[in-house]
Amino acid sequence: MTDHSLIEPVLRRATEQPDHPTLTFMDEQGGETRVSAAEFHQRAAAAAAALQTAGIGPDDLVILVLRHSERLLSAFWGALYLGAIPSIFPFLTEKLDPALYLERVQTLVTHSGAKAVITYTEFHATLTDLLHAADCRVLDIASMPDAAAGFEPAASLGGEKIAFLQHSSGTTGLQKGVALSHRAVLNQIEAYRAAIQLNPQDVVVSWLPLYHDMGLIAGFVLPIVTGTPLVLMSPFQWVRDPKILLWAVHRHQGTLVWLPNFAYNHIARTARPAMLEGLDLSSWRLVINCSEPAYHASQQVFLEKLTPYGFNPAALAVSYAMAENTFAVTQTSPGNPPRLDWVRTAALQAERHAESAPPESEGASVVVSCGPPIPNTEVRVLDEHGQPLPERRVGELAVRSNCMLTGYYNRPDLDAEALHDGWYRTGDMGYLAAGEVYVTGRKKDLIIVGGKNVYPQDLEAIANHIPGIVPGRAVAFGLQDDRIGSEVVVMVAERLTGEGERPAAEVETDLRQQIVQQTEVTLADVRLVEARWLIKTSSGKLARGENRAKYLREFRGQ
Repeated sequence: MTDHSLIEPVLRRATEQPDHPTLTFMDEQGGETRVSAAEFHQRAAAAAAALQTAGIGPDDLVILVLRHSERLLSAFWGALYLGAIPSIFPFLTEKLDPALYLERVQTLVTHSGAKAVITYTEFHATLTDLLHAADCRVLDIASMPDAAAGFEPAASLGGEKIAFLQHSSGTTGLQKGVALSHRAVLNQIEAYRAAIQLNPQDVVVSWLPLYHDMGLIAGFVLPIVTGTPLVLMSPFQWVRDPKILLWAVHRHQGTLVWLPNFAYNHIARTARPAMLEGLDLSSWRLVINCSEPAYHASQQVFLEKLTPYGFNPAALAVSYAMAENTFAVTQTSPGNPPRLDWVRTAALQAERHAESAPPESEGASVVVSCGPPIPNTEVRVLDEHGQPLPERRVGELAVRSNCMLTGYYNRPDLDAEALHDGWYRTGDMGYLAAGEVYVTGRKKDLIIVGGKNVYPQDLEAIANHIPGIVPGRAVAFGLQDDRIGSEVVVMVAERLTGEGERPAAEVETDLRQQIVQQTEVTLADVRLVEARWLIKTSSGKLARGENRAKYLREFRGQ
């Protein structure tokens, strides 16, 4: 790639193709704002000028505490124009504890040495008071102009310069900032555009939050850098009304969408035929399952719902990704549905061996392929001593590439822990088969019951299909039982109320039976709880550790 920084292709397009359709932003009232290449550049330059006036310079860290909006995009790219380092932080919602949220913002600013925080008007005074003792400016986005005459973006930025930070999802302050250089991000874009066969007719449609790597890279940076038209909507609006994604694909002839696995169930469960009349999804070239384990059952219900509206089953795809590799590690081949690997469940759990089994045979389970590594990325499977394992042996996945993180921002202790001879130890468990990567769970989430390895994701996937349980709102974890010298398995699930409600006793019996039948695991305790009981991370994933602690507190008095 000839470009040395992320800003060069954007500047070039603003000059050579000023009317290029860069962005269509959908507001929560259903309105759409179209932004050309020249307009995107002008707004980013204005944000850069405002930061410069506030005394922010190259290499200064700028934290963005902003709602999902055009101004968030402008502020992020404006910081890049200045040579500063932007980082998007989730903003406060009604689901978050305000005191805990403010503590996290303060911790992040203090530990990272941020020089500026950009926020919206209603939050400006609160953050100003919170950060009064820090060497950090708090800027109101409303006071930043939409245009700035005469500002010249940094002419040349070294490829090894840190472009921005991504923060790994979590519930304890998001202090682990993944620092990515311009070269690493450009290398990722070059490799990934080849893996997905990106072409001039593509249109990206996204509702994903921009503080998570999938939304930030696939749903923002990649389309902006490559000039792929982007249609962007609010994640909160999508959660409330998931059909808006389908109609955006219809209206804008969308071709590329990335979705976490739960979204397949959410769309299939909520989209009623009366809402989809006249819908045409034939333009949809790839819907890429990413950011959490991909489940065959979820993709099947999605297909059953949308095939009547022109959705091509060959558009199903999967990617394994992580912030530390900028984004994608693997990608299934476009036009070919992900491979399904049927394995003996007992061998996978007890022997860490993905032993092949006849499809849908008794005692077998299916694992969905994440595809081969993208160009210039390697994947190994390691045993507990860090030694490579042969195919079909389950171990910890390790990654090496030319789009790897520079390090964890201001955290050299974490660098030494994660990186070994250029290989990043992911903490994910999986195996290789015929050159493709299969992810089976998280190393730290393993539950060991009588010597058998149990992956909580497998149990949660079963719970998500039990009538009477809210799909995507079940969590499993292990508890040490000293009486038997092993762990026992606990499941907490939110009970569906209203339409689809079932008696709690029936739901629990059904859940227990299905878990035993499908995994041979006996649940030591089942708790059916009210809506919103479960804690999720900032990126929408279930926080098993936090939910385990809440269970112990509320049900065990510990």
